[in-house]
Amino acid sequence: MTIPSIKGPIRKPLSGKAPKQLAILLHGWGADGANLIDLADMFAPSLPDALFVAPNAPDQCEVNPFGYQWFSLMDRQPQHMLEGVRKAAEVVNQFIDEQTKALGIDGSNVILIGFSQGTMTALQVAMHRKPAILAVVGFSGSLIGPEIIPGTIQAKPPICLIHGEVDDVVPYAALKQATDALKNCGVAVESHPRPFLGHSIDMDGIKAGSEFLRRIAA
Repeated sequence: MTIPSIKGPIRKPLSGKAPKQLAILLHGWGADGANLIDLADMFAPSLPDALFVAPNAPDQCEVNPFGYQWFSLMDRQPQHMLEGVRKAAEVVNQFIDEQTKALGIDGSNVILIGFSQGTMTALQVAMHRKPAILAVVGFSGSLIGPEIIPGTIQAKPPICLIHGEVDDVVPYAALKQATDALKNCGVAVESHPRPFLGHSIDMDGIKAGSEFLRRIAA
């Protein structure tokens, strides 16, 4: 099977030096890389030597012809979602391999920052990729297939999850479900509920993610 190639906008390291880390921003369902790349400017002070890239997902979104999707959401039965996120992970893993080779960066210096479906994809990649990546910051997402993680997990990078308490797209309960499942597998997870926030990213959430990345990358 041929794995699709992906690409998207980039931001060079804030330091002006050659990149030491690769930070990949994974957008949500129906969006694109351009929708998320500006987050690089907010995270760059915590990762001054990171190259940020926000690739477009491989498939055109089923409900938004101007956006993209990592996998279909037309059938949300658990097995279908799991199959979808596994295929999306193959695409992202290939992208990581291509980018790290081109940049001369070790795979352990990769950070994934996701929103919604991008977070779902980031968690799937992070839990099953060797060598373990550096970290994950996930906004408004969920862990697909939490019940099978104990039997499939291959890596345990530190994770920061941030979720709005009034999210009407990905239920807020997904934050506790993911946190508990990952902690039970020995993953270092910190979670940040955001009061009064819906399916979005706010400045306090970005601050929490930035402080987490500053500690991890120090």
